[in-house]
Amino acid sequence: MKVNAVVCQGHGVASGKAKDPRYPDGTLKAQCEHFLQKGLDLNQYFLGTINLDIAPYIFKIKKPKHFLENVNWSKYIPLENFYFFDVSLQFKGSTYKGLIYMPDPTTKAEHFQNPTILELLLPKIEGLKYGDVVMLEVIDEQIELIDTPSTD
Repeated sequence: MKVNAVVCQGHGVASGKAKDPRYPDGTLKAQCEHFLQKGLDLNQYFLGTINLDIAPYIFKIKKPKHFLENVNWSKYIPLENFYFFDVSLQFKGSTYKGLIYMPDPTTKAEHFQNPTILELLLPKIEGLKYGDVVMLEVIDEQIELIDTPSTD
């Protein structure tokens, strides 16, 4: 399925922009070695997420490409599970392939997301900024995007 999405500002903890003293280089950098030990190599991606608002759509997890259980990546929070789904993003005539990064809401300790927000791991995309409209493509068998009726 393909939908338009808007680039929006996230919490800044994945990349380290939030200046959280627990994760000075960002949570993704702290998580990468633990993901690699469980068989998922993220070295090809920028160590920060692109947050996309897919409203009026929400998502439903179906069959992730990767599901990593009980990742002990931080001494500050309990073990977490993570979902990853294939994704493509189109911006200014180019297509970028990557993963949707989703900490399992049932094990996530903090920094919760709105149900219309997806976090993407992609190579660095020059010129991409908050407010840009992009085309997002997901694999329906992995994650379903559901159109929610407007309340207007």
